[in-house]
Amino acid sequence: MLMTTPEPAMTREVIELGDITIGLQRRQVKHVYLSVHPPLGSVTLVAPPDAHDDVLRAYAITRLGWIRQQRERMHEQARETPRQYLERESHMLWGRRHLLSVVERDGRPNVQVDHRRITLSVRPGSSQSRREEVMHDWQRSLLHATLPPLIAQWEARLGVRVQRYFLQRMKTKWGSCNHRAGTVRFNTELVKKPKDLLEYVVVHELIHLLEPRHNERFKALLDVHCPSWREARLELNALPLSAAEQPRGARPLA
Repeated sequence: MLMTTPEPAMTREVIELGDITIGLQRRQVKHVYLSVHPPLGSVTLVAPPDAHDDVLRAYAITRLGWIRQQRERMHEQARETPRQYLERESHMLWGRRHLLSVVERDGRPNVQVDHRRITLSVRPGSSQSRREEVMHDWQRSLLHATLPPLIAQWEARLGVRVQRYFLQRMKTKWGSCNHRAGTVRFNTELVKKPKDLLEYVVVHELIHLLEPRHNERFKALLDVHCPSWREARLELNALPLSAAEQPRGARPLA
């Protein structure tokens, strides 16, 4: 089960890089992990106890661009309000911000997307709830087109088998797995995230078919198959989750 996590407490040892303060945590780990935490963008660096300060500082400097990028994303996401599906409203798709264009015309409602614009075509006088429904159906179709190849790829790599997957808007989870039934669930809000984060959630949930618990074996499997999983998890937490709704049907995998 992949859940949101709160921003960690500040650490005493820090690295100062201009306007950025990085909390340094020394643990019994083999690798260095740099993370930017929602909602305010605090930064932590986890390192082995014997790692030299100069080496850690040099590494942090090479990641300054990435840190600022993550903070900018969090700042933009924090300003988002509930969508009203109006002209020139901003919407996230696969990690990129798009402007919405609303076209009222007779005919079947549909959605088209190009480099920076999403065009929502609805019948004249369509309500906000109807516009939202059309958009959500389209977003689900994108996930249904993207998930099966990812699942198949990681089934082969992990040696597991998914019987069915579900799409569901969830309050506190990006995904979940019933290892006994061989089913997985994915939060529909993932369509707003970069595809590499969607892939991380797929890997996370499929590994639960091998190890149901979040124990050391599970983390070791993630380290092997998705070495940047800690950064991915924290980036996912930067986007608030929507209110829950009931699942709308399962998709069997061929």
